Amino acid sequence: MAQADKVVVVVGAGFGGLNAARALRRAPVQVVMLDRNNYHLFQPLLYQVATAGLEPEQIAKPVRAILRGQKNFDFQLVDVRGVDFAQRRLDTSAGPIAYDFLVLSHGSETNFFGLDSMMKHGLGLKDVPDAVRIRNHVLTCFEHAMLERDPEIRRATLTFVVVGGGPTGVEMAGALSELIRLVLVKDYPRLNIKDVRILLLEATDTILAAMPERLREAAVKTLWRKWIEVRFSAVVADVDGDRVRLKSGEVIPARTVIWAAGVKAAPLNGRLGLTAGRQGRIPVEPTLQLQGHPEVFLIGDAAYVETNGEPLPMVAPVAIQMGQSVARNIRRQLRGQPLEPFRYRDQGTLATIGRNAAVANVFGVQASGFVAWVMWLGIHIIQLIGFRNKLFVLLNWAWDYFFYERAARLITRD
Repeated sequence: MAQADKVVVVVGAGFGGLNAARALRRAPVQVVMLDRNNYHLFQPLLYQVATAGLEPEQIAKPVRAILRGQKNFDFQLVDVRGVDFAQRRLDTSAGPIAYDFLVLSHGSETNFFGLDSMMKHGLGLKDVPDAVRIRNHVLTCFEHAMLERDPEIRRATLTFVVVGGGPTGVEMAGALSELIRLVLVKDYPRLNIKDVRILLLEATDTILAAMPERLREAAVKTLWRKWIEVRFSAVVADVDGDRVRLKSGEVIPARTVIWAAGVKAAPLNGRLGLTAGRQGRIPVEPTLQLQGHPEVFLIGDAAYVETNGEPLPMVAPVAIQMGQSVARNIRRQLRGQPLEPFRYRDQGTLATIGRNAAVANVFGVQASGFVAWVMWLGIHIIQLIGFRNKLFVLLNWAWDYFFYERAARLITRD
């Protein structure tokens, strides 16, 4: 088989897979991307869909449209069920697909840490349907509160619990507070805003653990200023749809629990027949290859890689850099050159807590408040896929900023 006929199959249209496919655009290979969804999702802004700030199509774009001009690219809408490494073949919902090189970038799913009641009654935030479900649920709670005569039930209906003090939880709590106190308060003038309660529960003694202490403290102060109750060492023991019970014994009447406390590798990892480590992630070689399978690369949230004794975080910048590194190594393999080990360049961390409020530790620059918020805005606009999405998100944010209005306050049905 000629080099030009080599087939590189990329599983997953997330940040890692998309960047790997793009970086192979001039390589003498045929790139075939497989995904159960036909779009690439900009997950860092998913919480804004959940809080009625953006529509799903503004943070997602069809894969075929993104890579339309790449001549060596093809996309197939399939569900990958397993991999036969010996035969170099994938088992998919559309039948077997052969490969010469395989890039597994199938991502992650919500990690409920074995809390079955949370899986049943909690609201995860991992994909578009999750975000729309949260938006529908929050808006429906306000409609139900308008009809509820019992004050205790009404307060429980208007109590919103966010579990997890990482960037997703902090941003979710901040956006939820602003949706309610700046927008919904105008839609529901007969409701008493004092009945609304937002809690951010963190199991450890700090939020935004990757941030310097000064920025963590600034984030906590900002959350409290936005009427968000921040609870540390608050471990959820049980959820039944009407209340949340903590391990301390405290019971919080609440009809809404949003779970942002962690993720784990996607289920495909468990069907590969390989030994998985922490969070279901599979250890890989320094070159991101699977041990014993030099033609197979595992990247993104599914891969376990350590730097200075600590696992790399399950975030978009890691997946992006891994995808680019794998593409370079595939080209080196085609030329018969030795592969290069992956080295992660930490660009820092950002988290916004709402209007004019954010914390940023980017390229060694630490900032909080308005300056960090402007940095957050600029970086996220730049990283969005497609000019149309950049434009519409920017317009939506400007409208929201100047008119205190959220455009996507629709309760939709599946």
